[in-house]
Order: sequence, then structure tokens, then C-alpha cells
Amino acid sequence: MWPAEGPQAGLATDLAQPRLLRADLVEDKVQGGVVGACCVVQSRALREILLQLRPMHESAASRDEIHALLRAGASAHDPATLSHTPEDFTCELCAELGVPASYAEQHSLQRIAEPLRLHYAGRDYVGRTLWLQHGAARAWPAMRRMAADAGVDLEAVSGFRSAAYQAGILRRKLERGMTIEQALAINTAPGYSEHHSGRAIDIGTPGSPAAEEIFETTPAFAWLRQHARQFGFRMSYPRDNPHGVVYEPWHWYYQPV
Repeated sequence: MWPAEGPQAGLATDLAQPRLLRADLVEDKVQGGVVGACCVVQSRALREILLQLRPMHESAASRDEIHALLRAGASAHDPATLSHTPEDFTCELCAELGVPASYAEQHSLQRIAEPLRLHYAGRDYVGRTLWLQHGAARAWPAMRRMAADAGVDLEAVSGFRSAAYQAGILRRKLERGMTIEQALAINTAPGYSEHHSGRAIDIGTPGSPAAEEIFETTPAFAWLRQHARQFGFRMSYPRDNPHGVVYEPWHWYYQPV
């Protein structure tokens, strides 16, 4: 855990400018190496928890490298046009899994980049940290509060997922005996999942199995159908969608009008 930073570290003292207060390395316990750094940033009177990402396919970053990155880029706002997922990396993952070369064109899917920075959006239904893109991280708790006022309990099942993590999901399906075609009907190929953007969230409700079609029979789904759009969320995969993905009433994407 790194100590709090102050003016002696050369950071801005004016709270109108974002100021890095603290940062901790985030390690990948499965594949090894540093995923990024979780940091606390002060901007005016607002204190935010951010995740500054580092590509999982690169060599592990040193403490000094991550620290320099944060000091240079500490900000309470998203560098929305920036990404750290090279196309050749996702192509390698797809080739390893046996994803057909025509997959994206056949299913009308666009490559989705990972943001460089994500924002803390609370916890998911099993207590894991939920990371989302800046706007989604604000819309999600606001939507939950409005639903709760109506007696509806919404809970997060999944938020941001990296391309490497997505590949792991598909790899496990293949190991269980699925064909790649069967697996891709359930999960999109690495590089094409909306979860890479930090804008997608799988939503559930207590008493209903997570990420199952039966979610559509719950009051939570009925409430989302009526109110989610006012918070900028839309359902990505309705029945008979053109992407070849199974019906997912639990999967919602933040795309405000």
C-alpha cells in the first residue's frame, strides 16, 4: 500500500485540479503481473476511487512506472478516447480459441476497446468490486435508488471484464466440451464484449438466478423495461438479435441519448 501523496511529491495543491491521494497496486492472482492501480483522487470537494488499468498482456509494471502514470494522468474524468487493448492481442486470443475469422462480420459486431480508467461503482451481488465507466458508475447507483424507492431490489452481477478475462470464460466452456460456436452464442469473443467498455452491467435481483432468462419474469425486469432508459441504459440482446447472442434480459448497456 502506498502512502498518501502531498505537495512535496509535486502534485497540484489546488483542489480545482485533480490530486492523487493514494494508490495501491492491483495484481492478477491467476495470470500474474500487475493489472493496474487502484487510486483515490481528490477533485474539488469530490473524492473518487478509480482503477487505472494496465494491459494484462504486458509485462508486470513496477511501482515507479504505475506511480508515474498516475501522477501524470490523475483525473476525475475519463480519457474516453483512449484504449490499451491492441488489436493484435485480441486477434491472438480469438485464434487461440478457434473463433472463425468471419465472426465479427457475420454477427455485425464491432471491436470494443477497454478504457484506461474505470470508476468504483460499489459491489456486485457476491461482494466483488464493481468497476464501470465514469457515466455508468454514476447512473447505476442512481437507478438502484429509484428502483428501491419503488420496492424493487436491483443488484449488479457483472461489470467491467477485460478481453483476457473474456477469453478465460470461453476457454472454460471449451474445456467442458462445448464447441466454439456453442460458446459464442452465450459469450461474445474477446475484443467484442460490451463489458470491455465498462458501460455494460449484468443486472439481477434477489431470489432470481443470476444471468438466467427467468429474470424476465421478475418485477425488477419489468421496472427496468419501463425506467432504465431514463438513466441511459438499454437492453443489448433482445430475442432474435442480429448478433447471434442468446436472449439476455439481464444485460444492459449505458448509452445515454
